[in-house]
Amino acid sequence: MSIARRKNEHVLICLREDVEFVRKTAGFEQYDFGHCALPEIDYDTVDTGIEFLGRRLSFPFMISALTGGSKETGKINQVIGELCNEFDIAAGLGSQRAMLEDEAAISSYTVVRKAAPRGVIIGNIGAAQIRRDDAPDLVKRLAETVGADAMAIHLNPLQEILQPEGNRDFTGVFQALENLRRALEIPLIVKETGCGISPDLVARFTECGIDYIDVAGAGGTSWAAVEMMRTSDDTESVFREWGIPTAECIEAGAAVPNARIIASGGIRSGLDLAKAIALGAVLGGAALPVLRAVAGGSNEEGRRLIGKWKREFTSVLFLTGAANVATFRANSRIRPSFTRETR
Repeated sequence: MSIARRKNEHVLICLREDVEFVRKTAGFEQYDFGHCALPEIDYDTVDTGIEFLGRRLSFPFMISALTGGSKETGKINQVIGELCNEFDIAAGLGSQRAMLEDEAAISSYTVVRKAAPRGVIIGNIGAAQIRRDDAPDLVKRLAETVGADAMAIHLNPLQEILQPEGNRDFTGVFQALENLRRALEIPLIVKETGCGISPDLVARFTECGIDYIDVAGAGGTSWAAVEMMRTSDDTESVFREWGIPTAECIEAGAAVPNARIIASGGIRSGLDLAKAIALGAVLGGAALPVLRAVAGGSNEEGRRLIGKWKREFTSVLFLTGAANVATFRANSRIRPSFTRETR
């Protein structure tokens, strides 16, 4: 099966089916904020902006790695680029492996930079591809072609063992990451795809110089569910709930010295985003809600969604007495949730 067809199948399943975790959550409901009854600030002056990869974002949000590789997914990426440019947010490309196998797929990725000349764009390639001897040159070429400000290497061992065409050999990936970090001039990100990254791996990645770690925890889209729906094979359905909840990944990962954490996996509101930042992430991202908002080819629903999340994030800062993101991080007032069920 061609990669383009597989990409289209992934998108259609995510749009039409229930692909999220069923029993396991991202864990954000376990935290709450202390309320500041007298913020002593003007809501309209709350500054939600941050610096990321040398550019200013209007708030600490990125459209997480979505898609690319076909004519249909190129249309989605066009809208994503427009939203990235309009809102001054970051955008992650889907795996660029399709570019290696079909030159016709390249335009479905380059469209993002064309639509977002001032945006932060993060390229993306899988762990299996960086095990190649020519990986440093390959990744440099992929980054340059799409105008990426950073490259993400995605780790998806569960998805690979569930895909009929999956690559199940992950030997040598860490050494390949070290080699790539030495060779690559732009920042390097390591990301999971919905199962989370444990703090011991966060420490190992940080020690070898990885710039950011996107923990991409459990609680959002279950790629195990997607792959099982694609093949109509539920023999390994026990793995639909596999993974470490996102909130747990953030808190544990942020405790690792010098680690810079990106949070994704189950962020579904500006409040969730604020909790991710308060727990220690520098940036939060979401994919599925944005995909469903822009799938029709218009940026209207996407604009409404991102605008809503930004307002919610701004409100959290205001209601915790923080005039800006730096102050919020230093004194976020986040604490374990105290609900009726826990009394």
